Amino acid sequence: MTDDPIANHIANCAAGDRAAFRALYRDSSAKLMGVLLRILGERSEAEDALQEVYTRVWTRAGRFDATKGRGMTWLIAIARNLAIDRLRSRPAAASDDGLDMVQDSTPRAEARLIAQGEARRVTDCFATLEPDRAAAVKGAYLDGLSYDDLAARHGVPLNTMRTWLRRSLLKLKECLE
Repeated sequence: MTDDPIANHIANCAAGDRAAFRALYRDSSAKLMGVLLRILGERSEAEDALQEVYTRVWTRAGRFDATKGRGMTWLIAIARNLAIDRLRSRPAAASDDGLDMVQDSTPRAEARLIAQGEARRVTDCFATLEPDRAAAVKGAYLDGLSYDDLAARHGVPLNTMRTWLRRSLLKLKECLE
């Protein structure tokens, strides 16, 4: 057992423990729903994606390695990758009224829950990154932008963007530990 309760739940899920799976859902679903909502922008699609995330977690729990990172980080990566896959599979929608471009700025319960906890620590750690690196990390993990999109946005080669993200994530991990 580690000091990471999410990692413990995942390890128990790998052994087929349904009670651990319920506990994992209880302890992580609000945060994952917030990530999915932020990337997908549609509640119904985020709910469907959340269900798929937990299906993947149940079938892939044995692949989780607690020595490589925290449990919640692994779950968020699964959710983020799934959301990006869903965005890529969306057909290009054409609308005449432009209302599909207007975002609802009302904070949802999930957003308020996510804002609690370690928000201050994360903000402080982001301040240690160079501004362009911090913007790239936020673009990748909060806005769901691909490496190609980020490289184009920041005017750097694709491999440079990958290096920026990898090094920035390592620096954030080090800061948060």
